[in-house]
Amino acid sequence: MKFIAIMAIVTLTLIPMAIHAQGHSGHTATPAIEKPKASVPQARAPSQEEKEQVVQDTPQVEIAPELQQRIGVKTVKAAVKPIQKTIRTVGRIEIDERKQATVNTKIEGWIEKLYVNYTGRYVKKGEPLAEIYSPELLATQQEFINTKKWAGKQTIKTPQEGHDHGVRTEPAEPVSGFKKMLEKDATATLEAARQRLRLWDISEEQIKKIEQTGQPVRTLTLYSPVSGYVTQKMAVQGMKVMPGEKLFDVADFSHVWIIADIYEYELSTVRVGQPVKVTLSYFPGRVWSSRIDYIYPVFSADTRTAKVRLTLANPEGRLKPQMFTNVEIRISLGRRLTIPDSAVIDTGRGQVVYVDRGNGAFEPREVQTGVRADGAVEILRGLKTGETVASSANFMIDSEAQLKGVKPLSKP
Repeated sequence: MKFIAIMAIVTLTLIPMAIHAQGHSGHTATPAIEKPKASVPQARAPSQEEKEQVVQDTPQVEIAPELQQRIGVKTVKAAVKPIQKTIRTVGRIEIDERKQATVNTKIEGWIEKLYVNYTGRYVKKGEPLAEIYSPELLATQQEFINTKKWAGKQTIKTPQEGHDHGVRTEPAEPVSGFKKMLEKDATATLEAARQRLRLWDISEEQIKKIEQTGQPVRTLTLYSPVSGYVTQKMAVQGMKVMPGEKLFDVADFSHVWIIADIYEYELSTVRVGQPVKVTLSYFPGRVWSSRIDYIYPVFSADTRTAKVRLTLANPEGRLKPQMFTNVEIRISLGRRLTIPDSAVIDTGRGQVVYVDRGNGAFEPREVQTGVRADGAVEILRGLKTGETVASSANFMIDSEAQLKGVKPLSKP
């Protein structure tokens, strides 16, 4: 009992001391300073492309090297190189329309003499073709002759000085004026008759001959206006001809045209002035060089082609109208990123190539193609310079990819 009382007294004494010490320590104790932690390097946040790459891995199909050798896989690198497009088509030789001429007459008459009596004959410029008898022309010539005689009578003679007592005789003034008027009218009438003969294609030499001889020319001679071949002959000995009726067609074959057909999908690359090479089966081994000098504005709805024209010199006359020719147009398209045409597979929904990733892995990739020329195709999107693609046996690789369900990633 006594022990319990002593313990209670001691406990009551220690409690205020503990409370005081605790309060004192709260006012005087210095809080502990935490040491700074060592900086930990922050990891870079992945980009959107990396997140997509993690979510969707690049599809690949594996072909063992031994199997590649057996099926004949070949690869090639995509490279930027000059590309040329070659258009091969068929042309047709035509007559140069600028060197054609038609011979006809402006009077009514009959063919009395025919100098050129068959088609295909070569004639020179100024060579006679036919003679035509025309009563109307004959009457006009006789009128010209009579006008010429009448005009000659109306010429005013110069008055001579009289020898009697030195007296000069002068005509009366009214008579002199009348004579001048008649002379002027006679000159105008004669010139009108001469001009009428010119309009009927009577030459100046023939008109001078009529004036000198005083006799009309019975027939009118038709001459060739150009040198060339008679391509059409409608004139027959003794036939009647009417004004404007065509009698002969004459064409100069020293230069000929070649008309070639260009398909619609190739027309966008064809320009005037582009060089062209022409060959004929008629001349094996010989090549003619020319340039496109005209593109016709009319498009054929039946053949879906447009026509282009080029000109060839034909000094020997060996190029004949309606011959067929082979036409080759080479067009430079500049430097572009290209791969072989065989490396691209057309799936019907897009164009796919198989990119060699190394170690027998091939990645199917969709690409966007451009122009195709000489076994190469332009790549507009989907490949970079230096990337390697399968150019042979890629259909075998595509079959293996289809069996394994490997498909190219869809492009946005």
